Amino acid sequence: MTPAPDERERIRAAMERILNDTPQRSNGALTIVALATEADVPRNALTQRHTDLKNEFYDKVRARGTTPDNELRLRKQLRRLKELRAADSEEITQLKADVEALVRALHQATTENHLLRQQGAERVAVLRPLPTQTAKDAAIPPQGPK
Repeated sequence: MTPAPDERERIRAAMERILNDTPQRSNGALTIVALATEADVPRNALTQRHTDLKNEFYDKVRARGTTPDNELRLRKQLRRLKELRAADSEEITQLKADVEALVRALHQATTENHLLRQQGAERVAVLRPLPTQTAKDAAIPPQGPK
């Protein structure tokens, strides 16, 4: 695809409109996407054909002392990801401690179970009858304070 003859002029005009906070076609963000939209050119016109204009735009944005919107968005996302990573690290540490405690408890239960089975196998069953309650004993009301 051949670039339009006035492409560079449209990009420069769009650059001025965005930097003067008077965009006509874009949202006015300080990004290459907004610049391309404002100039009514494909984005690759700035990233491949007119890299000098792209660099000039970013230089002017930096000279204004403001950070481009995409950089702010990426910094915010980076902060959020670092927080998530720290939270995940804490959770992993806690889970590892829980696993170790569960392994110890399982080992103890297994050992106790083995000992109880061994004791049960060695014992001879002794059955003792429990005393039975007669109807006369059951009819006596409980005695309490009068």
